[in-house]
Amino acid sequence: MPPTQSQVGHQPPDLPEFPMPRAAGCPFDPPPALRQKQQEGPLATVGLPDGRTAWVVTRYADQRALLADPRVSADVTRPGYPAQVPVTGNSIGFILMDDPEHARLRRMVTAPFTIKRVEALRPRVQEIVDGLLDEMLAGPGPVDLVRAFALPVPSLVICELLGVPYADHGFFQENSTTIIRRTATAEDRAAALGKLTEYLDDLVGQKLDHPADDLLSGLAERVRAGELPRAEAARIGVLLLIAGHETTANMIALGTLALLRHPDQLDALRAATDPKQVAGAVEELLRYLHITHSGRRRVATADIELGGRTIRAGDGLILANDIGNRDPDAFPDPDRLDIGRDARHHVAFGFGVHQCLGQPLARMELQVVYSTLYRRVPTLRLAADLDAVPFKHDGSVYGVYELPVTW
Repeated sequence: MPPTQSQVGHQPPDLPEFPMPRAAGCPFDPPPALRQKQQEGPLATVGLPDGRTAWVVTRYADQRALLADPRVSADVTRPGYPAQVPVTGNSIGFILMDDPEHARLRRMVTAPFTIKRVEALRPRVQEIVDGLLDEMLAGPGPVDLVRAFALPVPSLVICELLGVPYADHGFFQENSTTIIRRTATAEDRAAALGKLTEYLDDLVGQKLDHPADDLLSGLAERVRAGELPRAEAARIGVLLLIAGHETTANMIALGTLALLRHPDQLDALRAATDPKQVAGAVEELLRYLHITHSGRRRVATADIELGGRTIRAGDGLILANDIGNRDPDAFPDPDRLDIGRDARHHVAFGFGVHQCLGQPLARMELQVVYSTLYRRVPTLRLAADLDAVPFKHDGSVYGVYELPVTW
């Protein structure tokens, strides 16, 4: 039987530590050691940076089953939770809570992310994308696509949705980067989180005095009605601001790089005239690239049998969605990028009650970007060798720090 969470500090010396390193020259593929674990069975024991151990769940069907299992908790404050970095309490909002409190808080911000509301934003997102491309094409190349395009698109969108001044994007992007960087010190991470929380708290206060038609004003109204403490409203604002720009920005840049490395797929996407084809390409890129490469973290609240082994109450679980989305039992020939594949059931956004709240917005933004960028810049190409592109191996969200391109 593998070590359990009660054996903290007694990690076997030969136990692989999670997350595992990717193979050199294979930036789009899961780590080879993780692939080997998937072939060996549905569960494997891995080490955590703090010396504890956890189960890593490698197969697609098991991941979906556990994400929907009420015996599996997302509460970061529970003993045994396999936190990626040291955590003091829950300072990042409802995403790391369990029902019913998770559901109560989530419902307060669900409406702006419904498919109908998101579709109403599509013309504005198209306007943002076209405007940024106009600026990029009017200037000299090469450019860093991350700074010129991939990061501004979702940042502008989430700022308008939340009611956050885009003029402050340098401040919140810098602090967001520190919060999600695994190699940041605990002190630097706490300081960055404190700055963002104070900033959002101040904005909530402004919305209390001068409400507008935005999500933070909606939260401020909940504060006014006594339904939500102001501090919790600020924490929700931090969560939505970080999640709303970091994930999509990395998918834009990493997806572009993957397509440039697969020119046949890029040509097919550029030639697509049916919006359903573009939507299908987005789903396949989400499956193939898995930017949430550190797994979804959970802890068992009761004993669970899986694959002939027992996950004990208090054991940490890491549901490695990157290898789950490359499970050959779920996706034939999983290591091939195929934008014609039906990949809608991937686990890039999770599954169950904690699946990503903002997925309709992310999908729509990616559809607009992928249907516009390569059509308007048909000669887009890398302006550096692949091995010179700096990947975010040290981040909770995977992507590239820079993407030099020209045309």
